[in-house]
Amino acid sequence: MDVIIEVRDARIPLATSHPEMSTWIGDKLRLVVLNRVDMISRSEKNRWAGYFASQGITTIFTDGRLGQGVMKLGRRVKSVAKEINEKRRAKGLLPRGVRAVVVGYPNVGKSSLINRLLNRRKCEAAPRPGVTRELKWARIGEDLDLLDAPGILPMRLSDQAAAIRLAICHDIGESSYAVAGVAAVFVEMLKRIPCAGDELLRERYKINSSGMTGEEFLEELAQKLFAGDINQASLRLLQDYRKGSLGWRCLEFPPAKGAKY
Repeated sequence: MDVIIEVRDARIPLATSHPEMSTWIGDKLRLVVLNRVDMISRSEKNRWAGYFASQGITTIFTDGRLGQGVMKLGRRVKSVAKEINEKRRAKGLLPRGVRAVVVGYPNVGKSSLINRLLNRRKCEAAPRPGVTRELKWARIGEDLDLLDAPGILPMRLSDQAAAIRLAICHDIGESSYAVAGVAAVFVEMLKRIPCAGDELLRERYKINSSGMTGEEFLEELAQKLFAGDINQASLRLLQDYRKGSLGWRCLEFPPAKGAKY
């Protein structure tokens, strides 16, 4: 491969960064794509853009569903292809098609981005993890070949806080976690976010969550809407976040200045 296009979820850019990625890539060119930019606020986007720029990482924000940022990504990848072939000519080598692979965690939108770049449905895409199960090549223009790869996860998710954020954002399958436990933690996370907090939960569900734990809030929601079924209440809460009914917001924020991830 000549170019590595690493796709991450813009809501959790650090949790969707594979810990082995830098080792695998070595000195190859990497473009970091933060997909689902439509699911975060403009101020959050600007904070992350500034952070990655300070780390010297080339980033492009996209919305693979509606196509935002996809043309910019296409131009960048094609310019890279041109640069690589110019270097080959300078060495007396014949130009060739440049190979780029699109990698990332499950369900971060890799296939949707490729379909947008191709302007047709070449790769199967769906809003759930594990849809892509094999390597698939697609040609863009005359000199660029893109490889769509299945989602990659570490053998073991040692960072449990990151694993919970992956579950909340539906970037790992539901069979990998306890829905009620994840939803309870999510409630606690919302209560700590200044622009969300108890007010957001009260406005959305008509429940005063002040002083409640995440488990207590889910029990109240279950009694109110689902005849005491906590699992259904937990699913509703997570689906509301994933659909934007609780507002578009990040679940991660850039590390303090000077810190690296």
